[in-house]
Amino acid sequence: MIFLRHIRRRIAHMSRHIHFNAFHMNAPAHSWAGFWRHPRDRSTEHNTLAYWVDLAQTAERGLFDGVFLADVFGIYDVYGGNTDATHHSAAQSPSHDPMLTVPAMAYATKHLGFGVTANLTYEHPYQFARRFSTLDHLTGGRAGWNVVTGYLESAARGMGLDTAREHDERYAAGEDFLEAVYKLWEGSWADGAVVRDRRTGQYTDPSRIRRVRHEGPYYRVDGFNLADPSPQRTPVLYQAGASGRGKAFAGKHAECVFLEGQTPAIVAQAARDIRQHALDAGRAADDILLYLGATVVVARTSKEARELHAEYAEYVDVLGQLTLVSGWTGIDFAALGIDEPIRYVKSNALQSTVENLTKRAGRPITPRDMTRFDQIGGRGPFIVGDPREVADQLIAWADETGVDGFNLRRLVMPESLQSFVDLVVPELQSRGRYRTEYAEGTLREKLFAGRGPRLNETHPGARHRVL
Repeated sequence: MIFLRHIRRRIAHMSRHIHFNAFHMNAPAHSWAGFWRHPRDRSTEHNTLAYWVDLAQTAERGLFDGVFLADVFGIYDVYGGNTDATHHSAAQSPSHDPMLTVPAMAYATKHLGFGVTANLTYEHPYQFARRFSTLDHLTGGRAGWNVVTGYLESAARGMGLDTAREHDERYAAGEDFLEAVYKLWEGSWADGAVVRDRRTGQYTDPSRIRRVRHEGPYYRVDGFNLADPSPQRTPVLYQAGASGRGKAFAGKHAECVFLEGQTPAIVAQAARDIRQHALDAGRAADDILLYLGATVVVARTSKEARELHAEYAEYVDVLGQLTLVSGWTGIDFAALGIDEPIRYVKSNALQSTVENLTKRAGRPITPRDMTRFDQIGGRGPFIVGDPREVADQLIAWADETGVDGFNLRRLVMPESLQSFVDLVVPELQSRGRYRTEYAEGTLREKLFAGRGPRLNETHPGARHRVL
């Protein structure tokens, strides 16, 4: 019986539409260092509204779920013990606030969602709840929050602290933070609290607003959510934790989870783990959508795609790439030989990234490997080809691993995204593996068909809801 249920789920998954996010960052370089130097790239215009509006309109034309905005608070200073390489190569520096780009993109689109990374470690739930309620209002219910706890020591020092919290303690603090914002978003204003009666002059019914009192190990709140209820109340919750503690956190709280992994086996195991954690938390396995980070180079013919891949590879900044990986892993790659195998060390950075490059890699991975424009350097699917070849591989990865979709890593902008929208989207649609129109409603309603705009009843935040 268990085997039959597994087969039915697999068959059902293989007929589902694939999801996509445009994976970006408000910086001149993101996942691949150096592409800002390409003569056709516009990433140096990330400090203009026109750049973001153009990106959003292209993603919506491609019927993407959303633009997902990564962010890192702090600066990479692990490589060589300084920031010289970071500043020289623009390895996620300068890094501007991602949230401020969203209202302009939302105004220029109708359906596109927006996932915004925000580090809770240096926020307070009281002010944070208002900010995201406001964003959800301004986007018409299309806002999502990527819950991160931070890992850079440079951020802690910049905020006046001696050191960053330890890895597992960051998640403990995250649990406390989420409990507080759930109370503010879901439990402060009851349905019907906003009256707006011009005749009587009553805007709000005081009896329908509740004071939130939260006494946690890390955060205290005594007050009301300063913003009235937004369309979704709680924004769609994203998470990318892939360590053991991170998977448990994601299984309990996240609605969308981001994965990485160089092989289908690594990704499939991570997908199973997270869905099991969701079940353990009293949720359903399909309460979570899984997105896998992917690099795609597509052109009209295989030959043109291979030539484009070779062209792009010339612009990868080796020093910048090593700087990024040093920051992600907490390992100073300047202290390693370029062909010296990377060895596992338990760090206070991204533990899952270290494990994928060592324990789960299948063969020794070296710093040189991480500088190549290929699947190992990309830490996930690396697909080069014509539209049919790209669609074949995306479908194969989705069906073999159980992920629901992909975060498309930024390459040369805007041409890489435009090519995907113009070439790959129609191919997937012709195979019945991609939608042909958006559903109506909020971001949550678009992502989870048949559900309302609020958190699902199985979600731990829903227990704070007042009627």
